[in-house]
Amino acid sequence: MNSLSKLAVKIFADGADKKRMLEMHATPYIKGFTTNPTLMRKAGILNYRSFARELLSDVRDKPVCFEVLADELGEMERQALEIAAWAENVYVKIPVTNTKRQDCAVLVKRLSDRRVKLNVTAVMTLAQVEQMSQMLNPRTASFISIFAGRIADTGVDPVPLMRRAVAILKPNSNAELVWASPREILNIFQADEIGCQVITLTDDILKKLPLLDYDLAAYSLDTVKMFHDDAQAAGFSV
Repeated sequence: MNSLSKLAVKIFADGADKKRMLEMHATPYIKGFTTNPTLMRKAGILNYRSFARELLSDVRDKPVCFEVLADELGEMERQALEIAAWAENVYVKIPVTNTKRQDCAVLVKRLSDRRVKLNVTAVMTLAQVEQMSQMLNPRTASFISIFAGRIADTGVDPVPLMRRAVAILKPNSNAELVWASPREILNIFQADEIGCQVITLTDDILKKLPLLDYDLAAYSLDTVKMFHDDAQAAGFSV
């Protein structure tokens, strides 16, 4: 874990398992939290508001990002104002568009001007970064989350795009770029190298952190042993 202490990029835990989130809250290198309706559904959350309120009663000193659920812009705004009122450390996640491809730029501007801390999410193009960066009030703290992992899933290297996004947001000292949906530990160091301020990590990636700085020769041997043990356990023969 020594490598993490040398990095400027902040790690946010991405999930919806309250027990695990509280464990991460006690971990110094976790600087905040994000979640979304998909993660909550997978975790079996039945009441969004209750889950959020219970979590916020324990997590008061680090940012926590909760997403609006509506698809209609007016209802998004109503929900955003309610969610923002839950706690001072809440950032409201607003998708870059709704499902009808109506962009949320005007809504983002209205909320940011009202000092609602936002996390503009599901961003994947530089045009979206440009547009949303112009909507954010520089006096209001905010995040723009680019889904770099999903960009990589299409065969496109996200690093040049993320590097350019850092430059776009630089004039606004209160707006931070989030490297969202990472696929591997390497992404932490890529995010740090380009000056990205935040990276979100799901639990499956967080569990790989003990591999940081692990000796590759030892890792090779571990892999050989795994294959051998599994072959023996399966009773395979040739």
